[in-house]
Amino acid sequence: MLEIYAVTLIGIVLGQVTPGPNLLAVAGAALGQGRRAATFVALGVATAIFVWVTLAAFGLALVLAVAPALLTVMKLLGGGYLCFIALKSLRAAWRGSNPAFGAGETHWTDLAAWRRGVLVNLTNPKSALMWAAVATFLFGSGLSAPQVLGFAPLGFASALVVYGTYGVLFSSGVARRAYARFARAVEALFGLAFGAIGGKLVADGIGEIAR
Repeated sequence: MLEIYAVTLIGIVLGQVTPGPNLLAVAGAALGQGRRAATFVALGVATAIFVWVTLAAFGLALVLAVAPALLTVMKLLGGGYLCFIALKSLRAAWRGSNPAFGAGETHWTDLAAWRRGVLVNLTNPKSALMWAAVATFLFGSGLSAPQVLGFAPLGFASALVVYGTYGVLFSSGVARRAYARFARAVEALFGLAFGAIGGKLVADGIGEIAR
C-alpha cells in the first residue's frame, strides 16, 4: 500500500506544481494581500482536495460514469465562477483602482481567503476528473475504500506544502514591489488567465448540452 501511495503522491505533486487555477488564486492572494492570506488560500485548496479524495473514496468515479450530466453542471458552475473572478480583475485593470486580487483597501479575513481557495478548487471539474482517476487507480491497485480514504491526508499535506511554498515566493518583497509597480498589467494577466480557463469550461458545458 505504501508503494502505491508513494507513486500516486509523486504524480499528484507534479500536477500541483504546474500552473492552474489553484496556483493563480494563491499567487494573486500573495501579491495583493500578503503571505498570511496566501497561506489561507492554500489551506482552502488543500481542504477542497481532502473533500475530493473523500468523495472519490466513496464512489465519485462511479457517480460521474452513471451521471455524466453532473460533470456538465460542474463545468458551467466552475467556469462561471472563474469568469466572475476574471471580470473583476479585468475591470480593476481597466479602471486602475481597487485591484481584484489585492481587494483594494479591504484586508481579507482568514475565512475569506480560505473560502476562496475552497471554491476555486471545488468548482473546478478538472479536479473532479483528476481525483476520480486517482481513485480508479487506487482501487485498481487493490486498495479498499478506507485505504483510498487514507490518501486524503497526503493529498491535503502535499497541496498545503506546494501551494504554501508558492505563497511564500509570491509574497516576497521583490514580487510584491513588482506587483505594486505593474498592478494593472498583473491584474489583466490574471483576469485573462482565469477568463480563458473559465470560458473554456463554460463553452465545453454548453457544447455538451447542445449535443
